[in-house]
Amino acid sequence: MKDFYQILGVSRESSPEQIKKAYYELAHKHHPDKGGDEKKFKEINEAYQVLSNKEKRDQYDRFGQAFDGAEGFSAQGGPASGWDFTWGGGQQGENFGFDFGEFGGLGDMLEEIFGFGGSPRKRKEVKKGKDIQVTLEIPLESTLSNQEKEISLSKIVTCSRCKGTGAELGSKVKECFTCRGTGEVQQVRRTMLGSFAKYVTCPECGGEGNRPEKSCNVCEGEGRIKGEEIIKIFIPAGIDSNQVIKAEGKGEAGKKGGRSGDLYIRIFVKTNPIFERKGDDLHTLVSIPFSKAALGDEIEVQTLDGTKIFLQIPAGIESGKILRISGKGIPHFSGHGRGNLYVELIVKTPKRLTKEQKRLLEQLQKEGL
Repeated sequence: MKDFYQILGVSRESSPEQIKKAYYELAHKHHPDKGGDEKKFKEINEAYQVLSNKEKRDQYDRFGQAFDGAEGFSAQGGPASGWDFTWGGGQQGENFGFDFGEFGGLGDMLEEIFGFGGSPRKRKEVKKGKDIQVTLEIPLESTLSNQEKEISLSKIVTCSRCKGTGAELGSKVKECFTCRGTGEVQQVRRTMLGSFAKYVTCPECGGEGNRPEKSCNVCEGEGRIKGEEIIKIFIPAGIDSNQVIKAEGKGEAGKKGGRSGDLYIRIFVKTNPIFERKGDDLHTLVSIPFSKAALGDEIEVQTLDGTKIFLQIPAGIESGKILRISGKGIPHFSGHGRGNLYVELIVKTPKRLTKEQKRLLEQLQKEGL
């Protein structure tokens, strides 16, 4: 007598889940299509069909060699004589279409082993166009106010002749005769365990469920062509490098009426030779002569927008001192207020002096300065 428990490598106390797991691993290992031993595979199947059925397992445990169903499982897909066993609705000795979905986790297991199973699905949704990602470089001064810029994009656009239907003018779009509008057809494969069916994309309509009587002469039935489009982009004040602007529906055109993809614009702000941006604040360097640093004075400071403002320098200021000008930085991205402008003062040491300048400095030196 064959020991079904030994064949599956489980104990008599094993749970149905443990038996199922053992069968899965062994069937995967010994399946003939994967280079396994066909005789061993049949033996594993035979053991599983008994031990996975509560009633048959009870009979096997009680009667042992007298168990009437221990003769095996036929290669034609039906049970061996003496078994009252049907699988997936098929009759004894009959090939049948099979939907693995009815068996839950076991269905997933069998579908993985054989690559077949499933049930017909609804017609596929119309394909959305691809998203597009581009980069745009702007000068620092452009961040001071809202901007509107135009960019030219080479992309897939809707065919202007057929308006995206894929059909030539005057030609109708009809339901695909092969798949009857579902976008899928059944493919059957015969195996030692019977005939197994799965559903694949219809080769006639490409899964769309319909076909034009005559394809468009321009796009050849695709509904889309390569083209260029000028797109206006709104850039808000205060934007910074690596921030992304999304333009909905400005990506590639969808296939035959499908929604267009989106356009994503990544912003890069150019560096400025005068101003350094730190968050929403600006920093700049201004050189002043020694006399202004010592005596104090009013100097002109250029701002990012090109205007000039007067900044009061207190007497006795040291080189490296930073003064703040409120509200002259970058506008906050929220739309409320602006950052500050920080001016770092650098006291210049003259390298060349006139005779008079040298005389005056020597006099100051005598005075202790």
